[in-house]
Amino acid sequence: MVVTRMRIFFTGASGKAGKHVATHLAEQGHQVTNADLVPLGHPDVADLRVDLTDAGETYSAMAGLATFDELELAEQPSYDAVVHYAAVPRILLTSDARTYATNVLSTFNVLEAATRLGIRKVVFASSETTYGICFAQGERTPLYLPVDEEHPTVPEDAYAMSKVANEVTARSFQARTGADVYGLRINNVIEPHEYAEQFPAFLADPALRRRNVFAYIDTRDLAQLTQRCLSTDGLGYQVFNVANADLSVAATNAEVRDRFYAGVEVRREMGRDETFYAIDKARDLLGYEPRHSWRDVLADPGAGGTLSS
Repeated sequence: MVVTRMRIFFTGASGKAGKHVATHLAEQGHQVTNADLVPLGHPDVADLRVDLTDAGETYSAMAGLATFDELELAEQPSYDAVVHYAAVPRILLTSDARTYATNVLSTFNVLEAATRLGIRKVVFASSETTYGICFAQGERTPLYLPVDEEHPTVPEDAYAMSKVANEVTARSFQARTGADVYGLRINNVIEPHEYAEQFPAFLADPALRRRNVFAYIDTRDLAQLTQRCLSTDGLGYQVFNVANADLSVAATNAEVRDRFYAGVEVRREMGRDETFYAIDKARDLLGYEPRHSWRDVLADPGAGGTLSS
C-alpha cells in the first residue's frame, strides 16, 4: 500500500487506543497533531491542549499551526484529515450525564470544524457498545450471528447512547458536505502486553468475554485499519466493525454458540475460531486483514499447550 503523507488532526492520541494509532501514523510519515487535554509526549507527534467540548477552541486548533517549523512556510497549511478518538472511554468513569454530554458535544464540534474548514476525510471512533450488549443490565445476546453492521443499535447505557448519537451526527455532516466520514465500531482494545496478562483468564473462563461478544482488537491492527481508512477515498458515510479475525477464547465457535448463544440465529457458516463480530465489510471495502492474535503469544490450551516464551 502506497502511503501519501498527510497532515492529520488527531484527537485523543494520549488515550489507550489513540497513542498506538497516532504513533503508527507518525511512523508511516504522516504529520500528526494530538489534540487532547493530556500531552502524549511523543517526539514525532505535536501536542496541543484542546478542550474539544469548546467549539471555539476546537475550531481554532484545527485551523491553526501545529509546529514551529510551519512558521517557515509561505502559507499556513491546512489539515488533510481528522481522526477523532477522544472521548470519555466507557461508563463508570464519571457521571452518565457528563459521559454523554462530553462525547456528543465534542464529536459535534470536531465534525463541524472539520467540514467548515473543508477537510474531506474524517475517521471517528464509535464502539462495539452501540449494539447494546456490552454494558447491558443483565445478560443480553445478539439478535443474530455474526454481528454485522446491519445489526440494530439500541443500547441502554450513556456511553453507547453517545456513540449512536455521534453516528447520526456524522452521517448528517456527511450528507451536508459529501466528505468521506467513516465510523469505527471498535471492539475491546488490547495492547500487545495484555495477552500474557489477561488472556490466560479468558482461556480458562470464556464467560469473561461474553459482554465483548468474545471478540477483541489488537492496537496494531486498529492502527492498520485507521491507516486504510485514510488511504481509501470515495466511500461517503460508512461504519465498520473493527476486530481481529479470531475469538478471544480457546473454545471453538461452535462450542461458544452451544454454551452462550442457544437459540440465536446463525446466518451463515462460520469458521472454527472465527470472530462473532463480523469484519467482512472492512475486508471488502478497505482491504483490511488482521495480522495479530493472542495465539501468537499464548499456546491454545485446547491443543495441550502452555504459555510461550
